[in-house]
Amino acid sequence: MAMNSDAHQDPPAVPGIEPLEPASRRLTPTRQRMRRRTGSGDRALDAQIHALVESAGAADADLLEDIVETAFRMAKGANRGEMKLVSRSFRELGRSFRIFAPYRARRKVSIFGSARTLAGHAEYAVAREFARQMAARGWMVITGAGPGIMAAGHEGAGAENSFGVGIKLPTEQSANEFIARDPKLIDFKYFFTRKITFMKESDAFALLPGGFGTMDEAYELLTLMQTGKTAIRPVVLLDTPGGTYWREWLDFVRRHVVDKGLVSPDDMAFFTLAPSVEDGIAEIERFYRNYHSARYVGERLVLRLRRAPSPAQLERLNGDFADIVAAGKIQRIAATAEEVADDDCVALPRVALRADHNFARIRQLIDALNEI
Repeated sequence: MAMNSDAHQDPPAVPGIEPLEPASRRLTPTRQRMRRRTGSGDRALDAQIHALVESAGAADADLLEDIVETAFRMAKGANRGEMKLVSRSFRELGRSFRIFAPYRARRKVSIFGSARTLAGHAEYAVAREFARQMAARGWMVITGAGPGIMAAGHEGAGAENSFGVGIKLPTEQSANEFIARDPKLIDFKYFFTRKITFMKESDAFALLPGGFGTMDEAYELLTLMQTGKTAIRPVVLLDTPGGTYWREWLDFVRRHVVDKGLVSPDDMAFFTLAPSVEDGIAEIERFYRNYHSARYVGERLVLRLRRAPSPAQLERLNGDFADIVAAGKIQRIAATAEEVADDDCVALPRVALRADHNFARIRQLIDALNEI
C-alpha cells in the first residue's frame, strides 16, 4: 500500500470524545465530589471493592473502583430495564475500545452519507474514490457499515483499512459485503454508543449527501465542536463536481441560521465545502499540516505542533487572536509537567494560551498555525 503522506502517523493523544474544556469548567463542585467518589453507599462493600481492585493490579485503579462502586449504587434504585440499558451500553463501548485499540497509531476518517445511494450513482463513486485515496495515504476509514455511501467507503478503502460501526435496525440495512465478516465490524444496539465511537475514534469527517441520519450526524458533530464537548477536527462536506446538495444546505444555514443570529458567523469555520475528492483530501491534510493535537492543562489550552512559530509569527498571532486570549498572551512553552507524566506528545513544540470559550475562533487559530 502506498503511503505518500505522514498524515497517518502520531494521532492525537487525547481521545476526541474528551471535552476541550479548562479545569474550571470540567471540575465543578459536583464533579469534584464525583472525582473523590461517593462509594456504593455501603462502607463494608466499598472496602471489599477496594481490595478486589487492588489485588487485580489494574491500570487506572481509581477509575475502575469508581465504576464498580457506581454500579452497586445504581443497582439500589434502577429497575431491570434501566440496568439492561447500562449493561448493554457498557459492553458495547468496551468491545469498541478493544477493537480500535490495536490501530491507535493510524489516523482515521469517518464517512457519513445515505444508505440508499446506489452503486451506479455519482455520490457512490465519489465516496469510493475518496476512501481509496485516503487509504493510499495511510488513513483508515470508518463508516456505519451499511449499504450506499457506507459500502462505497469500505469498497474504496478495502477491508484491511476499514472499520464498520453498525447499528441494529429492524429494517433497511445490514452490514455491507465489504465489511460483513471482518473482525473490525461492531454492531451497536444504541445510537448514542455508536456516536461516541465515531467521535472518539475519528481524526476527520467526510459527509456526503444523505437523509435524516446524515443531517443528525452533521449537526451533532458541529454542535459538539461548537460547545467544546469534543476535539476540533476537520469536517468536509463532500459533493459531486457540480453537485448542489451542500451548497443549498449552506445557503439555508446562512440565510436562516447565521443571518438571524442563531449561530456566529465564525461557526462556519468548523466545516468546508469540498466539490471534489481532491478538495476534500486537501482540506484534511491542510488541517494536520502543522497542528497535531490539543489539550487543556489546568486553565491553559496547549496546542501541540510540528513546527513552532517564530517570534514574529507569534506576535502576529497575538494580534490577530487577542479577542480569545482571556489573560496573558499566546506563548511558546515546553511540555507541561502533566503532559510529561502522561508521556503525552512531549517531543513536539507547543504554544499555550488562556483561551475564552469561542471554539470557532480556536479553530481559526489552528488554521493560522497551519500556515506556519
